[in-house]
Amino acid sequence: MCFLTRFPWFFIYNHMVMNRDELGVVLAALSDATRRGMLERLSEGEANVSTLAAAYDISQPGVSKHLKVLERAGLIVRQRRGREQIVRVVSAPAEEARDWLSRYVVYWKRRFDAVDAYLKKKERSKHGNKS
Repeated sequence: MCFLTRFPWFFIYNHMVMNRDELGVVLAALSDATRRGMLERLSEGEANVSTLAAAYDISQPGVSKHLKVLERAGLIVRQRRGREQIVRVVSAPAEEARDWLSRYVVYWKRRFDAVDAYLKKKERSKHGNKS
């Protein structure tokens, strides 16, 4: 009996885990303000590494490390043009993260609205007891 027909759940499960891992990598890459700034700059158009580095008070190796994190997350691609490395943004991973996060917006909005209503009620009862 073939392994695939005997254990089809094995590959389905691993595929789902890989998708979660990819989302985690994207969210981790977006967690750093420097990397978010680089992506914001790149959203205006491609740039070379030197141009990106000029905006930050960090070393060239530091910039390269940030770019590697963004590249591993699939948020950028680098391309050589002569002696320059050109970097451009890839929006698909960020869009997937946005889609995943948007599922929780309704939930959190309801939770915050409930907290707000509770605090307003508590404040009204506090003022009502004084008079």
